Amino acid sequence: MNWRFWEYINDYDLWINLGIALGILLVFLLLRKLFAKYVFYFILKLTNKSGSDLLNFVVKSYERPVRLLFVIIGIYIAVDYVPFINQQGDLFESLIRSSVILIITWGLFNLASSSSLLLMKVSDKVNLEIDQILIPFISKAVRFIVVAISLSIIAQEFGYDVSGFVAGLGLGGLAFALAAQEVIRNLFGGVVIITEKPFTMGDWVETPSVEGVVEDITFRSTRIRTFSESLVTIPNSTLSNEPITNWSEMGKRRIFFNLGVEYSTPKDKLESVVKRIRELLENHEDIHPETIFVRFDNYNDSSLDIMLYFFTKTTAWEEYLEIKEDINFKIMDILEEEDVSIAFPSRSLYLDADDEAVKRFSSSFKDEQ
Repeated sequence: MNWRFWEYINDYDLWINLGIALGILLVFLLLRKLFAKYVFYFILKLTNKSGSDLLNFVVKSYERPVRLLFVIIGIYIAVDYVPFINQQGDLFESLIRSSVILIITWGLFNLASSSSLLLMKVSDKVNLEIDQILIPFISKAVRFIVVAISLSIIAQEFGYDVSGFVAGLGLGGLAFALAAQEVIRNLFGGVVIITEKPFTMGDWVETPSVEGVVEDITFRSTRIRTFSESLVTIPNSTLSNEPITNWSEMGKRRIFFNLGVEYSTPKDKLESVVKRIRELLENHEDIHPETIFVRFDNYNDSSLDIMLYFFTKTTAWEEYLEIKEDINFKIMDILEEEDVSIAFPSRSLYLDADDEAVKRFSSSFKDEQ
């Protein structure tokens, strides 16, 4: 054994071949750097000038995979000069082919990851409306398919029977389904959200579980950013079975309250206040003209109630509050001009002058005076 080792050590041709192999590998590493520094940026400039978004995305997606391809080619050529490795061997050829498949898969995976931007650009050019809720699902589905196909091809390269694996999944399908019931429910919940589209990315939604802005939708769950900046992840199976209020779909925003004035307010004053408030709302540029109700509505315990029911044109929370404040100030001006006071909770107590207890109290009060 020692004799064979020293034979290899003293073999002059062996060292020459190893040097050639190392030189070839270094050359391809140099070509890799040259490609990254010059060739790639030249190609990228050409694609930018061509104006083709698809070609530009393809070039960017395959930048790093092509760099790795130079290393694979260098290893393949260099191995021909290494006596310890058989370049024509089945194992080595399977490894090289699998490496090339992984490089192609890497590029396609990168392209699928940027498919959201590509879909948005394509939809803008052809005037095709693609809901944002579909984009993350399409991207994740394409990436899953690319990886699944790649793994199956690599498995076949090493002689693994993929059809037997699929058949095995069929035999164990029942056990798998029982173990993955929650996952399947979430998957179908995601399908329901996509098809019914109760909301999309960036919408302000409210459910019994959470209220906030939708940030991301996956196969399993939906992530919602609350207004306190916390991130809530809700399983799709839960979200699809809850009532969902999409506040972003509001066309207008409601204001409703009762304005109580004192019982001592004369009828003509009350009628004038109601009329002037209605005119205020009808002529206000920020109030939706379709639905405006201002009515003397109720005899309350301590007030005469005027009902106000109307809508603002804006749905933005801050603008809504500004309009509501402006209306409240102008209503105060109307009440002041009409000399009408807002009522506050009170109770009147009437005493019978003929009652003996009242007479005794009255006489004792006079004696103290």
